Amino acid sequence: MASKAPQLAVTTRTETGKGAARRARRAGNIPAVLYGHGTDPVHLYLPTREFAAILRNNGTNVVIELSIEGKSQLALTKQIDVHPIRDYIQHTDLVIIKRGEKVTLEIPVVVEGEAQGGTLVTQDANTIEVVADAMSIPEQITVSVEGAEAGTSIKAADLELPAGVELTADPETLIVAVNEAQAAATDDEADAEGDEADAEGDAAE
Repeated sequence: MASKAPQLAVTTRTETGKGAARRARRAGNIPAVLYGHGTDPVHLYLPTREFAAILRNNGTNVVIELSIEGKSQLALTKQIDVHPIRDYIQHTDLVIIKRGEKVTLEIPVVVEGEAQGGTLVTQDANTIEVVADAMSIPEQITVSVEGAEAGTSIKAADLELPAGVELTADPETLIVAVNEAQAAATDDEADAEGDEADAEGDAAE
């Protein structure tokens, strides 16, 4: 958790559309829009290199202190659109926040540790919804399966959340399941055999 927001100097933009966005990216900027708290949306350019460094160091749920034409504004990254093939940031949505404000957001769940031998660990949920202080957002929530036996299931209610972070997702949401590896393999083989039988039936028709 970071109590001090990273700073980023940005510029306002008047051009919109795909052509303007392409020109901005060629110039080393990311088109963005800032909104929230009843204000009119403000279109911005974020410096690509500096913004990417902030994400690397703080995760994608990060509060940034923007400097917009000399004025300071706290903002939370709301949505980051990444090109599906070339893997560069195409556009970013930012939401205005205030110090002391609580925000609802999805936090990544990371599984650590080694379950007992002969088991297969399946992660059913990669993120979990929580409420956190805007200035104390955890980068991730860690769940350990170290030494877990087959039949172990970890639900949202079982997660150890940092102080000040509250669960808003369904407490019964399954996060991780530990199954017998042999049973899991048998199920996969049965599914494969069923697919082959369906294919043969289709061919016969």
